[in-house]
Amino acid sequence: MMNRFRSFLAPALIGLLSLGPASAGTLKVVSSLPRTGSSNAQSSSIVNGIRMAIDEVGGKIGDDAIAYEDWDDASPERGQWDPAVEAANAQRAVKDKDIIAYIGTYNSGAAKIAMPILNRASLVMVSPANTYPGLTKPGLGEANEPAVYRPSGKVNYFRVVPADDIQGEVAATWAKELGTKKAFILHDRELYGKGIADVFKRVCGKLSIEVVGYEGIDSKAANYRSLVTKIKSTGADLVYFGGTTQNNAGQVAKDLVAGGAKVNLMGPDGCRETAFIEAAGKDVLDDHTYVTFGGLPPDKLTGKGKDFYENYKQKFNAEPEAYAVYGYESARVVLDAITRAQTKDRPGILAAVATTKDFDGALGKWSFDENGDTSLKVMMVEAVKAGKFVPVKIVGQ
Repeated sequence: MMNRFRSFLAPALIGLLSLGPASAGTLKVVSSLPRTGSSNAQSSSIVNGIRMAIDEVGGKIGDDAIAYEDWDDASPERGQWDPAVEAANAQRAVKDKDIIAYIGTYNSGAAKIAMPILNRASLVMVSPANTYPGLTKPGLGEANEPAVYRPSGKVNYFRVVPADDIQGEVAATWAKELGTKKAFILHDRELYGKGIADVFKRVCGKLSIEVVGYEGIDSKAANYRSLVTKIKSTGADLVYFGGTTQNNAGQVAKDLVAGGAKVNLMGPDGCRETAFIEAAGKDVLDDHTYVTFGGLPPDKLTGKGKDFYENYKQKFNAEPEAYAVYGYESARVVLDAITRAQTKDRPGILAAVATTKDFDGALGKWSFDENGDTSLKVMMVEAVKAGKFVPVKIVGQ
């Protein structure tokens, strides 16, 4: 009878132990990024940045080993981030009590799914790429944002990149400087794309740029010829695309040129990747295509940022994509928090990240505010020339 009683208790005790505190001497950091599909080049660069930061401390802080796991939040079926996969990743992270930090997501829509799951578990989340304002800023998103992402009532989400309320304004201001009179605005119907398109539209009104069209596109369409005909009929001299490369930005660019639309094309940081140029073709984009980006391109970084750039090239024998340094900075913030934390559990690490002030990093000296936003405001406008992104203006430096 006693043996049977013990055999009954064993699985239950194992289950309870798996929900206990992190294993002594091991602290796990995971990232959740789209590793399947055309975002892979950008996400690989981010992962490289994370690994660099951990390697720099020898994979250890004090007596604690730092273990890192690279998770995919995309699926082969979608070819990009998948809501079901992101939800599963967040739930998996919550259940593994060795995990004390979650670096991600890349897409703002994915963050919307993971944030409340991680928040309930006091698991800190640091994003290297999310820019949708509603994730953190009251009054700049839906009516229930960002409170809906904070069921515990506490902030557990932070981002090291400036949000789209800043980027959208910079884009519209640059459109004005280009001499834009009429703008036709497109978006990919996703949280990030529509969000920044809305900001761009709002600022156009303030700058007396007439918005002659505003439409969400079918991101799976084979072509946009009829849409181009419509754009031409409005007399637009600029098309703004709010969205990502993965949602057919390249095809939009190709059809605008093939259809004879004499317009400038502008997009946000979601198109600031080599995959966009490859999808559209450099001859299609040259001399009339612009992108905005939060921060400086890798080769324009200074101080510790320049050190990162040179070390990255040496280590990986490649130029870093735009968000590589943000992956690196996200990991460095987490590692710094582990060093400063009074306790090495989730609440302790979260509290330490929240008090990140005057952080001297690869992006410069910056702090998190009470909503989890970075104090950095520097933005870059770039043009596509000869198949490369070429800086044309720095704002907020």
